[in-house]
Amino acid sequence: MAERSFAREVQDLRLGAGDVFRGEGILAVTKALLQSGVGYVAGYQGAPISHLMDVLSDAQGILGELRVHFESSASEAAAASTLAASVNYPIRGAVTWKSTAGTNVASDALSNLASGGVLGGALIVIGEDYGEGSSIMQERTHAFAMKSQIWLLDPRPNLPSIVAAVEHGFALSEASNTPVMLQLRIRACHVHGSFAAKDNREPGFSLAQALENPVRDPQRIVLPPASYVHEQEKVRSRWPNAVRYIREHGLNETFEGDVAEVGIITQGGMYNGVIRALQGLGLADVWGATRIPLHVLNVTYPLVDEELVGFCAGKRAVLMVEEGQPEFLEQALNTVLRRADVATRIAGKDFLPMAGEYTAQVLGDGIAGFLGRYAPEVTLAAAPDARPVLAGALAQALAQTVPARPPSFCTGCPERPIFAAMKLVQQELGPHHITGDIGCHLFALNEPFNIGSSTMGYGLGSSSAAAFQVPAGKRALSVMGDGGFWHNGLVNGVGNAVYNKHDSVTVIVDNHYSAATGGQDLLSSRAEPKGRSTNHPIEAAVRGVGATWVRRVDRTYDVARMRDVLREALTTRDAGPKFIIASSECMLNRQRRERPIFAAAVKRGKRVVKPRFGVDEDVCTGDHACIRLSGCPSLSTKPSGDPLKPDPVVAIDNSCVGCGNCGEVAEAAVLCPSFYRADIVHNPGRVERVVAGVRQRVIGWLQAWRAARVLAVG
Repeated sequence: MAERSFAREVQDLRLGAGDVFRGEGILAVTKALLQSGVGYVAGYQGAPISHLMDVLSDAQGILGELRVHFESSASEAAAASTLAASVNYPIRGAVTWKSTAGTNVASDALSNLASGGVLGGALIVIGEDYGEGSSIMQERTHAFAMKSQIWLLDPRPNLPSIVAAVEHGFALSEASNTPVMLQLRIRACHVHGSFAAKDNREPGFSLAQALENPVRDPQRIVLPPASYVHEQEKVRSRWPNAVRYIREHGLNETFEGDVAEVGIITQGGMYNGVIRALQGLGLADVWGATRIPLHVLNVTYPLVDEELVGFCAGKRAVLMVEEGQPEFLEQALNTVLRRADVATRIAGKDFLPMAGEYTAQVLGDGIAGFLGRYAPEVTLAAAPDARPVLAGALAQALAQTVPARPPSFCTGCPERPIFAAMKLVQQELGPHHITGDIGCHLFALNEPFNIGSSTMGYGLGSSSAAAFQVPAGKRALSVMGDGGFWHNGLVNGVGNAVYNKHDSVTVIVDNHYSAATGGQDLLSSRAEPKGRSTNHPIEAAVRGVGATWVRRVDRTYDVARMRDVLREALTTRDAGPKFIIASSECMLNRQRRERPIFAAAVKRGKRVVKPRFGVDEDVCTGDHACIRLSGCPSLSTKPSGDPLKPDPVVAIDNSCVGCGNCGEVAEAAVLCPSFYRADIVHNPGRVERVVAGVRQRVIGWLQAWRAARVLAVG
């Protein structure tokens, strides 16, 4: 089950020549793949590219008609290895994943692929997750492209440019026998627009033809002495061929302006931000016409020296707009100009931040500073300090008014009670060293749980505690999600712990999906998606690699049960690694699945019951321990209304999904009996309506009687 369905949108993939395709960037990439005659596509989900996998999954019927093989890979390494089909055969293949985390995982396959080279076009669609909305370490794909000499496309964020980049990416790969990366930032993935469609094409050479006519070339396999030849090929033929293709097909773009003394060179992905900043300074219009000349690098690696020299020659100074660090492009540009004996001054990180996302405001400040020094005769629409900036007293006032909102679990998340149980156990046994993993469970780092000391990568939660396998009074505790488990945790975590006889505890959170990447199905998912094999228990896999101490909790909301199993694992005298499989369905995906069914049943007039929880204000003491042990977003506070209760009481708002976690935590922690459950009945039967009417009259009479007694006492 994916985050959303593209069943309706994928029908537009059938549009052909003469039609106009309208949609968002991800759909445009898919259409461009089909127009390019791609033979196979693989990948691993992850922001900001998850929806590309979802679109391809929903478009399986269309892919089948075109004889395009698609599969959702077990990891980025598995996806990258799929490109082996393009090494010896003229088959175009594409893979996709989140970078740079995914590129790190795929690095072994990519290094071999880039060394041996490809015959068919090999395109790697990279979701560049850099900036304020990122969920990973702040790194750039550019470094990997340079290291392995994989060409890097960074197109302007509009649909025609993105589609052209896909089509040219395949052709560039074939012209230079080199894999090509297509880098898409989050705004490019979701930008909306239109482009002139072309007819879809079946692969010119099919996978079936390759199987029936196998070809092998030992010179394409990375073994000495072939690997030494590969290095020479990159420099002597592949690189020059790539530069020639880029120049001949005009992949980079130059936009002229009347202020000829200066210019801006920018990554293609930064183009929209640069234009927006120039608009704010009165130097560009809404259509993109600019007074400052721009050279847009839709290909950021390799650079075309002649184009850069031609743009910079005769200019007083040029600003290099390069988001992130190190300043690879700025350094390369300086080298190119110095070798060509061009005296143009190169600016960049001296006016723009070394690190951080380049928003329009940041770019505006940098461009204004650059022009102020090198083109003071240019009149700006507004001085930089005249534009609103959130700083100083205004920022402090906002920080005091709006509380911090760190990332947290969804309302009703089944992982929340797992960490509530951990807190309860640590209250008994003392603090433990706890290693985390990549996934929703990493939110336990924040309030109210404050659990976790490190995270090293997807599926590496258990192996992150490998160094702590020494005699001591406590055991290390690790957390791993089911997504990470099937990604590489089974071998690197469970298998490693079994093989090395770790004395540790690993909690495997089984929420039935790869929830953190959008809710995609897994080997252990309970659903039965077409064309996939699921319902393979995690417990069977864990025992299959030799684990013997394995416990399964089938309902994580049972906090007392979770607490007891954790206590047992941390205190047992049994040797070897201990594994706890904590299983409950992701509430977000469950609600996506059940809400349409529930709404349809109510509309049909069928009797359905929806549980809700509440707090008895008269019983609640205002201790708020339930919030400290739960942290559910549906829990809040409100004034008690009782002068003898100065502390606010707990309240549950309408976002409650009826999971029961708050009450379970209260009971397991022996807190208070203030929580109650109320079943809301939709379309009740006749008897239920009569009984409800009687109850309301009796309750009304008792309330009136109580109110009269209170007034009498007053």
